Amino acid sequence: MVRAELDKQPSDVRRMFDAVARRYDLTNDVLSLGQDRQWRTAVLAAVDPRPGERVLDLAAGTGTSSQPFVERGAEVVPCDFSLGMLQVGKAARPHLPFTAGDGTRLPFADGTFDAVTISFGLRNIVDPAAGLREMLRVTRPGGRLVVCEFSHPTWAPFRTVYLEYLMRALPPIARAVSSSPDAYVYLAESIRAWPDQAGLAAMVAGAGWQHPEWRNLSGGVVALHRAVR
Repeated sequence: MVRAELDKQPSDVRRMFDAVARRYDLTNDVLSLGQDRQWRTAVLAAVDPRPGERVLDLAAGTGTSSQPFVERGAEVVPCDFSLGMLQVGKAARPHLPFTAGDGTRLPFADGTFDAVTISFGLRNIVDPAAGLREMLRVTRPGGRLVVCEFSHPTWAPFRTVYLEYLMRALPPIARAVSSSPDAYVYLAESIRAWPDQAGLAAMVAGAGWQHPEWRNLSGGVVALHRAVR
């Protein structure tokens, strides 16, 4: 598992996200060169929320990813294990029902949601496969899963450049804009250790989801995985 390989405990990761919460959205925007906004748009289109549907936005952080679902008329529940993130999010978006929750023990009943989505958070669940099974449990039959996660660039020369950026350029940039730059060293390491597109699709299927598929974004820097219950 990624967490074991990186010698991080769940409490360590939680503290890191608490520490970066204040400038999290700004840092993400800078480090992704503004592409994070395009990725959120792609997630929204993949989930395709309908008015009145219930959507679980897991690893929602400060709720930036949750607001578009509200604007589509869906009932969204932003859930995160970082209380620091939730506090910053609640201050900025008091209308959203932020909920604290562990991805391996979600505080929701079986079949609660029409769709579950998680963006850039599956890597941070202590047991990603268990997290995917929990997402399955809280999704109604016929409901859908959308996972947006860092992946492996498909063009080999670009993949080399990308990995060099992650390990060499990302930490210095993070030091300039983040409230806790050490967290972004962990980020770079966890991305390098993460499965490729086919590997994550296999993990999704192994958790019990049906018809897993993916679409590459930004040349495979990010992959958008979809499946149904």
